[in-house]
Amino acid sequence: MTTTFVSFSLFALLVTVAPGPDTLLVLRNCVRGGRFSGIATALGASAGSLAWAMAAAVGLAAVLQRWDAAFAAVRLAGAAYLIFLGVQSLWACRRGAGGGPELPGEPSVPAPTTGRAFRQGLLSCLLNPKVGVFFVAVVPQFLPDGHSTLSVTLAFGVIDAAIAALWLTLVAVFAARMLTWLRRPRVNTVLERTAAAVLMALGIATAVESS
Repeated sequence: MTTTFVSFSLFALLVTVAPGPDTLLVLRNCVRGGRFSGIATALGASAGSLAWAMAAAVGLAAVLQRWDAAFAAVRLAGAAYLIFLGVQSLWACRRGAGGGPELPGEPSVPAPTTGRAFRQGLLSCLLNPKVGVFFVAVVPQFLPDGHSTLSVTLAFGVIDAAIAALWLTLVAVFAARMLTWLRRPRVNTVLERTAAAVLMALGIATAVESS
């Protein structure tokens, strides 16, 4: 079992460190609201991952994967949410650019509350059915013989959520140390526009890809 958990942990770490919507949201919210907003986003994303693990453990994710209509609905909802966040980011950036003079070290867009940042991270993960497919398709390859599938899958979910929380929190802490530079008006504007473009591109790609 120890070898199994170590092997899964290493694999989950490799998957987690690959940049994705969760990492982008952590960075964006950290720049907007500081370290705690970034950490709240990270915890929300890890909570969503744990929820998907629980769904996979009881078979809901497998049913969703086989039910084309439901899978497509969740996928399109996730795509719409990413596009919404991108448009929201772009709109906030344009409003900031059209306002009064900006002060160095101050964000050009409103800072999200920790609760809102948590919900954004949570929804970003919950509306991504690929996370559920990960547990359905990958976890069985690590399941040891003679052990409860339910308990081991839940244990894997806790490990994956802990790794995600730790990594994304480190991203938030690192970004927080660079806030003075990241919040310079020109840098902040570039980051907001880049975040908007990437989020909308990810949403469009998710919407048009085959299920």
